Amino acid sequence: MKATTLAFYGCALGLLGLGLRELLLGFEENRCSMTYMFEYPEYRRVQLPRRVARLYPAYGLYLYGEGVYAQETRGLKLSGAPVLFLPGNAGSYKQARSLGSVALRKAEGLEGGIHFNVFTIDFNEELVALYGGSLLRQTRFLHESIKAILRLYKEHPDPPTSVVLVGHSMGGVVARALFTLPRFNSRLVSLIITQASPHQAPVLPLDPYLLEFYSAVRQRWITGAQDLRNVTVLSVGGGYRDYQVRSGLAALRCPLADPNKLSLVVTAVPRTWVSTDHLSIVWCKELVLATVRAFFDLIEPETGQFTDDTEKRISVLNYHFIRHPVQVLGEKPEPIVTFTAPTEAWSEVNTLRLFHSAPKEPQEKYFLFALSSRRKAYSHFHCRSSNLEMTSWLYGCTEMNGSMCLQAVDLSWGTELLSPYKVLTVRVNELFSVSHLVVAASNPSGNQFVMECEWQREESQTIPVAVPHVLSFGLTVSDVTINSSGLLHTVQLQHFHQVYQAFRITVVSQCKVSKDRLPSVYRLKAPWFREDSFTTASIPSVTEISGMLHTSRLDNTSSALLLLHTAPNCQYKVSVRTSFPKVLGQVLRFCGPVLPVYMAVTLLLSLGVQLGSIGRTGRPVGMGEAMSRALQPHALELPVYLLHLLLRQSWFEEVWVSLGLPAVDGLPLMAVENTVQNATVPSEDWPRLLGPVLGLLGATVAFWGSTVMRLGLRLFSLFLAPLHRPSVSRDCGTLLLRTQVFLILALGTLGGVTCGALSVTTAFLLHFYRVLRLQMTERSLRHVLNLAPLKVSPETENGYGVGGCQSQPKECNGSPLLTQSALQEVRDDLQLHLSLSALLTLPMMLCAPSLIHWSRNLRYSVPLDPDPCWPHTLPLLSATVLLINCNTDTLHHSKVLRLTCRLLLPLCIAMVTFSSLHLYRVTHFLSVALGFLAISCSL
Repeated sequence: MKATTLAFYGCALGLLGLGLRELLLGFEENRCSMTYMFEYPEYRRVQLPRRVARLYPAYGLYLYGEGVYAQETRGLKLSGAPVLFLPGNAGSYKQARSLGSVALRKAEGLEGGIHFNVFTIDFNEELVALYGGSLLRQTRFLHESIKAILRLYKEHPDPPTSVVLVGHSMGGVVARALFTLPRFNSRLVSLIITQASPHQAPVLPLDPYLLEFYSAVRQRWITGAQDLRNVTVLSVGGGYRDYQVRSGLAALRCPLADPNKLSLVVTAVPRTWVSTDHLSIVWCKELVLATVRAFFDLIEPETGQFTDDTEKRISVLNYHFIRHPVQVLGEKPEPIVTFTAPTEAWSEVNTLRLFHSAPKEPQEKYFLFALSSRRKAYSHFHCRSSNLEMTSWLYGCTEMNGSMCLQAVDLSWGTELLSPYKVLTVRVNELFSVSHLVVAASNPSGNQFVMECEWQREESQTIPVAVPHVLSFGLTVSDVTINSSGLLHTVQLQHFHQVYQAFRITVVSQCKVSKDRLPSVYRLKAPWFREDSFTTASIPSVTEISGMLHTSRLDNTSSALLLLHTAPNCQYKVSVRTSFPKVLGQVLRFCGPVLPVYMAVTLLLSLGVQLGSIGRTGRPVGMGEAMSRALQPHALELPVYLLHLLLRQSWFEEVWVSLGLPAVDGLPLMAVENTVQNATVPSEDWPRLLGPVLGLLGATVAFWGSTVMRLGLRLFSLFLAPLHRPSVSRDCGTLLLRTQVFLILALGTLGGVTCGALSVTTAFLLHFYRVLRLQMTERSLRHVLNLAPLKVSPETENGYGVGGCQSQPKECNGSPLLTQSALQEVRDDLQLHLSLSALLTLPMMLCAPSLIHWSRNLRYSVPLDPDPCWPHTLPLLSATVLLINCNTDTLHHSKVLRLTCRLLLPLCIAMVTFSSLHLYRVTHFLSVALGFLAISCSL
């Protein structure tokens, strides 16, 4: 292997490692608080009807309980409000303990005996994110479980009519799939809360059943949106810590006019403000508390059950998950507020800014701001206070008496809660009937707090900054210095609206006068999606913010914003530069699932290089050299790009559809959904550079993966060598023709009776055994020739195998097989079969989830139903068995080898075109290529 090849792929591996490090480690530490059980958790199984138990033997329904509550519910005589938790991919039903325990603790001591009955479903920890064959089965069992839960309340005076669903990961997708069932009564579920659920698309589309399931769910919720308007759905994404399900996938595909469907990222949830990984989103105390608080506020006191009022549900969810106004939920603002404070409690502020620090002693204090002289000069009035008590604090005075306000309207419901303080901004032009603004600064309990208010001009508070180009590699810096004379500044990050952009934003704060100040809060906001992230910093400080997006704004009508809640009379310098590691991390976060396609392309093209060498010289080149020659991004990306350009033309698209051709896949990072046939086309032209980048990363994984496989094979062959008789023939490990026929029939029968993935794995192992035997033979020949080097004539050295030795018996010294040419033949066959083995690894890995699912459910059912690998893998099985006997001499004299070599590049182009969003198609393309290669070995 050439040093230049190693150096090239070493550098590429460094880039891949840089991106993986940013993807897996380039985020804040886990700031979630753990939820603990105060008593030992118990899971009481709920008996289901015999018909249901017989149809779904692997599943179960449980009631969560602790301590006294668990004993009281032993007989399943329930009186609370039912909540059902749905685990996700490989999830355990015991994950409901965080939600159940917190709900039990908060219910203690509440008046009226309001509490919840938390149920959970055991889905046998199935890999439904990778194998879609059981998704419909889980959905049907969920329907039966809901009906069973509601039957438990038949003796209750006010029985519930619906169940609230909390779904984690794929559990949230299954919850929404309920409404696709033909006999499902949509009134049985009125509220669904999903956590890190990939609603947009499956993370890894490894089989067609996954995509069919998603298509049915999407179609139901879009076309039947009018019927589902009374169903409230809240989807919460985990943020950047969740690298398994990116938060963009958690966005709901529902009409924008439907207010009952809410999507957000957990970093934007008030009183949470943390990012969670894929598992911690279930037990993160901050998020669990927000969920449980919302549940209690959704209970009707009269019945003890969840409300049927859709507007109330939305109001409560907005209060706890969208915008917390630091007011008591349910308290309606008084239309008219009357003040009775004495004259000395009132102070009129004539300056542009107010700073007030409440003393330790209780006092009643109000500040008046006249609007008459400020309406034309200022657009906003902004206040913040570190007093987080749930009280009103800003009013609009409608009736004055001298320097006192007699009557006012409450403006406090526009308050927003930040981590260190609450803030409120009102528009001056909306206060028509108000003469003064009243700020309440009373502290009747003697609590100390700081309050700051100011008049603002919107144009002077907004600073546009053009972000550097994504290809600037951090060499270009966009910065702005803000001499803060106010409390709030907005930095408009122009042209920052795509997910492949990533920046390192540095905010340096410093003040001339050192004194105690409220901390600064930096908020990165995407106006088109609730994915806000907050950073709290002291003053002075140097703060670094990761500027990345979970979703794109494809129409380029708005850009991301950086809101700076600053300290007055301080200086803030904001610097924005492209972060190349973060860009790589974003590429892997969005396009990482596409890498198997480019790995397959690299391995297939490198095999084509070896086959071309065999056709010309009779010998294959090494895998390293073959991969370096196969890396030709222009040969792949140019046809794909031209096809995407043609699909933008209406006439070509019509012809494409009329021919019944499948939809063209696009990269998830830059694809825009097309209305026709759900095809995808690039949103911009220059991001087609992503194709070559992914090709390089896929080739890197293929190169180093095959290198590790070769090293592992050599080590493994050392352990197996004592178990085999030494061989010096290139035919070691080959099979008789009748044996091959028997194996093809046996593997076909095995796949049909049990699991297609089992047959694929068995065929791979049979071929791998052939590679092991070649590796052991190569070592035996090399050792023998090193111990007893043979003197052979040039004719013998140039001969082929046994025939060469038989034609020159004297030069072979009585050992016709032990020649340098025999060693070379074995090495050539080994190079060929190493490439084949690396290529066969991909279908085996893509089929592995269905094999794991089958093995886990073997005690319930022997055949896998449905089986995504059967019967589509029959050509692959046949080709794998036939290729066991393949050697370079046969290929060199093959009549169809040239045709096979020419076919590989079109197959790779088709693979890139049609497999990016349908990974299971990779196996189909590889089956075609290996089938032609098997024919080449026979003709």
